[in-house]
Amino acid sequence: MASQSESELVLPAARARFVFSARSDVGRERKVNEDSYLAQSPVFLVADGMGGHAHGDVASQTVVRVFEEHIARDAPSTPERVLDAIHSSNDAVRDLSAVDDYGTAVSGTTLAGIAFVDAGDDVGFHWMAFNIGDSRVYTWDGRTLAQLSVDHSAVQEMVDAGLISSDEAEQHPERNVITRAIGADESVDADVWLLPASGRHAFLICSDGLNKELGAAEIAQLLASYDGVAEPGRSIADVLVDAALARGGHDNVTVVSVESFLGNPEQDDADSTEDRSTGLHEHLGDTRPRSQG
Repeated sequence: MASQSESELVLPAARARFVFSARSDVGRERKVNEDSYLAQSPVFLVADGMGGHAHGDVASQTVVRVFEEHIARDAPSTPERVLDAIHSSNDAVRDLSAVDDYGTAVSGTTLAGIAFVDAGDDVGFHWMAFNIGDSRVYTWDGRTLAQLSVDHSAVQEMVDAGLISSDEAEQHPERNVITRAIGADESVDADVWLLPASGRHAFLICSDGLNKELGAAEIAQLLASYDGVAEPGRSIADVLVDAALARGGHDNVTVVSVESFLGNPEQDDADSTEDRSTGLHEHLGDTRPRSQG
């Protein structure tokens, strides 16, 4: 079981509080868990090692290690620091393929996550979401589960081109083929989003072992019905992982849930959650995601 954790950052004229849980399971059919996760303020991420490639478990663990080395704990990071961790992760995973024990096979992993960042005096604190591959970042407002990230997969490209529907993509024989991964190429192209952090936000980060077993409506229903008081010691991550296992657990499954509050300690501004234009996408240059349609 995954216990629920909390952390708090004291900021100038504000406080940031995070409540989070995380759990990873090998599933019912796999012998090795190639998923890894990091859940410690200010970074929360999931990495899913590429099945059939050299030591996917080592590749995903390498990403976690690089982020731990690059991002200071319990303090806001910066967009530049997060991007540096992503690129350094790509270099480190590519180095695995050069080790003799790995032969000529390529090591690789997906990466999806969020980081609490200080984007500068004129911009302020933001959540920075990032994604490479088909692990996902969702937002949750208590009623609606919305996929923030865009899958880098062959079937998503077919959906974008209008060749198949989203429902058909869920059953397509090529749904496991991803088009971007950490370690696959000399340079990595990450999609990045910046969301103002004020008020309350909730995120769900997962490997495809969750969304291939449960549809978005099912995940949303489980989130809406979760009652931590009625189920002491059982976190949101436990609920979702257990549901994926009950459905068959055909793959490794990893879930990280994060709820945040940023505001004045004297005033709980629960309504201040709307996104707004900040001009930061220009600051980040080529990190803007492609359109989700």
